[in-house]
Amino acid sequence: MTKAGILAGGLVFAGMMAQAQVQAPSVPVEAGVSAGSAVNLYLHPFLTPEELTTLRLVATNDQALSLFVTSRAGHAALAVSPQDGFVRNGSPVPSAVALGDLPDAAAARAAALAACDQARVGQEPCVVVLDVAPAP
Repeated sequence: MTKAGILAGGLVFAGMMAQAQVQAPSVPVEAGVSAGSAVNLYLHPFLTPEELTTLRLVATNDQALSLFVTSRAGHAALAVSPQDGFVRNGSPVPSAVALGDLPDAAAARAAALAACDQARVGQEPCVVVLDVAPAP
């Protein structure tokens, strides 16, 4: 194989890896239980260190979780725009949407994604960064 062929193959592989990182993970990277709720955290490359710290706090602290998910009667999800982000200047951005009291995880994810996509400024579709389910 020529050097040009190796370089082209490497560029294709790098592009595939970058695309895989942008897509939402299918399984949570971190999980926890907070006040009777099972919380899953999905990490994405666009999240800043401040956003990761905030999300980890929300995932593990009942008081922090209650700021975003006010009722734990059903399933909930938090969706964020990759371009708008989650936290700017110390406050959640308007397109970061958490919705709860939904009958199942799929409904919570779909509702949060739709609301986030409607509110986002950026072009890229929103992704789920956190979901909450009643603990078994």
